[in-house]
Amino acid sequence: MEKIYQLIPDADIMELQYLDSILSGKSEEQIKQFALVYRSRRRDPIIILITALIGLFFVAGIHRFLLNQIGMGILYLLTGGLCLIGTIVDLINYKNLAFEYNQKVAQEILMFTR
Repeated sequence: MEKIYQLIPDADIMELQYLDSILSGKSEEQIKQFALVYRSRRRDPIIILITALIGLFFVAGIHRFLLNQIGMGILYLLTGGLCLIGTIVDLINYKNLAFEYNQKVAQEILMFTR
């Protein structure tokens, strides 16, 4: 896990553990290649939090567009973040939203690098 932490230092513990589990058995070169692509595509939970806060006060759904959830983004945009309740729930769960997105990204990268 230390090697992954050196390559992706901005990841939290839960994300590092997940990456460690899916990268076990990979060579050092494969891990470096994965980390290079993953760092460019992952979403930082703080960015999700900030965009959800912007959605709370200005334009709802921006964070859903960043998470590649276009349908939910449009729904939030048209309903004012589902009358602000959905946005508030997302503010509470911003780490989980980012982690789920990053898991999908990691799986996609692994499929293409095999």
